[in-house]
Amino acid sequence: MPAPSTLAASRLLTPDALGAPLAADAVGAGSGPMPTASATLGDGVPETGIWEAAPGTDVDVEADELFVVLAGRGTVRFDDDGSELALQPGAVVRLRAGDRTTWTVTETLRKVYVLLPDR
Repeated sequence: MPAPSTLAASRLLTPDALGAPLAADAVGAGSGPMPTASATLGDGVPETGIWEAAPGTDVDVEADELFVVLAGRGTVRFDDDGSELALQPGAVVRLRAGDRTTWTVTETLRKVYVLLPDR
């Protein structure tokens, strides 16, 4: 495969989203003990990145976000009505700002996310 052109190279955020190295997030980034790690990709407009969580449970108040699960398994429960989504490779999920959620990760979960701009 030929080397990417300058334009193509500037469009590639990561050649390997499953293997990209991540930095551990600060303890207490959520409100529970679930260890997480992340990496921001690109110039940050809109913020795009990779996020990973080890098995555990955590609660969060969400931002406007679209994500695709790359690996792992778990659930996200929406606290307002108790409904729940299964998270598995290939799942595409849209979170809305202010959603109160409970994440339960049963197998280390990795996702690619895009924070959506305010409307």
